[in-house]
Amino acid sequence: MTDATPAPTPRRARVRAPRLTGKGGWLNTGDKQYTLADLRGRIVILDFWTFCCINCLHVLDELRELEEKHRDTVVIIGVHSPKFVHEAEHQAVVDAVERYGVEHPVLDDPELATWKQYAVRAWPTLVVIDPEGYVVAQHAGEGHAHAIERLVAELEAEHAAKGTLRRGDGPYVAPEPEPTVLRFPGKALALPSGNFLVSDTTRHQLVELAADGESVVRRIGCGVRGFGDGTADSATFNEPQGLALGEDGSVVVADTVNHALRRLDLTTGAVTTLAGTGRQWMQGEPTSGPAREVSLSSPWDVARWQGRLWIAMAGVHQLWAYDPAEDTVAVTAGTTNEGLVDGPGPEAWFAQPSGLAATADRLWLADSETSALRWVDVGGAVHTAVGTGLFDFGHRDGAAEQALLQHPLGVTALPDGSVAISDTYNHALRRYDPATGEVTTLATDLREPSDAVLDGDEILVVESARHRLTRLRLPEEAVRVESVAHRTQRAATEVAPGELKLDVIFHAPAGQKLDTRYGPSTRLLVSAAPPELLVTGEGPGTDLNRTLTLNQSVTEGVLHVSAMAASCDDDPSNEYPACHVHQQDWGVPVRLTEGATDRLPLVLAGMDDPHDPHHQDA
Repeated sequence: MTDATPAPTPRRARVRAPRLTGKGGWLNTGDKQYTLADLRGRIVILDFWTFCCINCLHVLDELRELEEKHRDTVVIIGVHSPKFVHEAEHQAVVDAVERYGVEHPVLDDPELATWKQYAVRAWPTLVVIDPEGYVVAQHAGEGHAHAIERLVAELEAEHAAKGTLRRGDGPYVAPEPEPTVLRFPGKALALPSGNFLVSDTTRHQLVELAADGESVVRRIGCGVRGFGDGTADSATFNEPQGLALGEDGSVVVADTVNHALRRLDLTTGAVTTLAGTGRQWMQGEPTSGPAREVSLSSPWDVARWQGRLWIAMAGVHQLWAYDPAEDTVAVTAGTTNEGLVDGPGPEAWFAQPSGLAATADRLWLADSETSALRWVDVGGAVHTAVGTGLFDFGHRDGAAEQALLQHPLGVTALPDGSVAISDTYNHALRRYDPATGEVTTLATDLREPSDAVLDGDEILVVESARHRLTRLRLPEEAVRVESVAHRTQRAATEVAPGELKLDVIFHAPAGQKLDTRYGPSTRLLVSAAPPELLVTGEGPGTDLNRTLTLNQSVTEGVLHVSAMAASCDDDPSNEYPACHVHQQDWGVPVRLTEGATDRLPLVLAGMDDPHDPHHQDA
């Protein structure tokens, strides 16, 4: 029998919020520097993000409505916490803030000082601080906007009654717009006419350029963020990226933040929707079906191959395909787990596939978060040409097994059977030759190249952060580059060898309960690199708490933890309660040290209390 009386809202734990420090200083504040004391009386939401991370970009979009609705009581502060070396460059952070339309203050923390103060372990992580300066909630991953919205309403009421809430304008100061022809262009496409089509991503438009790659012929889209079909002047996009020619001569557009594929009629300029609902795909939703009835997740590029339009579905680390004959979409490879695993398509793991290029027998892809070049064969199996995983990157030429890239976003098939790689965070154009297995550098001194397109014996590179297409002659000889190698700069967590208690903390948001209507509402998947690190505890399960056994002979490695929890509104009178999925992947570097902690807490939602035996709300 179910008790119809709603459970009282639990008393929130409160921890004094550490100070905000970042060597790069503040952005979007008109050059003013802030402390938490300056923001006392406001509800502060810290968004720990890095601009390579697709989940972080999802959270930026999730927070827009909350930001607008509570602009006089809530201050969102992005704490930029880099993963890659390039992301620690201040100008790169400045560019990213404009590129993704961030309309709140951002603290540039290149040395992860504030990240460490708040004991953050994952991108993205949201921390809520009340008007008196206490941390009252922490959420890792995406899908938490509804819970934070409810918490904000509670805090507004509580602190208005106490007299500790201060309303008014926030510290955000918009930067001056720059008058460039393109603004952070994403991808380019050679048109049958000899002209080029470019996704002008930050301006939410497509731009047709003349054969010189510079002169504007026309713009498609009105330039306002939105999701509307129509004429070239009235249609709206939302950060469009990839472009491909359809079989009928139209152009298919990966409309990334609209989670949709759009169709551009080159003759009339009309824009229609080909696939997607405009909503982001979530766990448990259909992964195949009629194209406009199935949700997608941040499609970043598209390519025509083997009779279908393949989609680099960056938001869920998969490849999908659109079948024009059937007008359907379906997953073709990937499990939604983030990592680098080869094999049959349904078993492969990707990490933000962001660029595609098709040849007769291979679909090449730039797998950005693993800094990898990968390919799919005609049988659907996935292979890796260059790259080792989520944590190693750099600029190193030579044999593919030891060569390194840094977050590549584009790949281009060359006439000789090799491929050019837009090695985005190395500011370089690289080349991989399958015949020799060698990686070389074709050009350097580019600025965040995100794509390239052939034009005869020349190649036009999309220099995204220089807002232009740059024409290069394909060189006869490679450029000599000094070899550099990096690992993700996160301090390893010291843990004791032997048994380690893994606790994923999830408290269902106030007014919700775990959704157990169709079986277990939680999921946990654990693996390690190297695999020998884990003696026991690897694999899937439904309990968010698990005891792992660590191999005493392996001194350090990375624990990969993927957790999911589903919660629904707890209102017995509502036959169809709103339900929400909370999920996050962690990669936790660990070092085995005698006498260190034997517990690893990872907060999915809530606050960690090591003395609470019930971290999972029932």
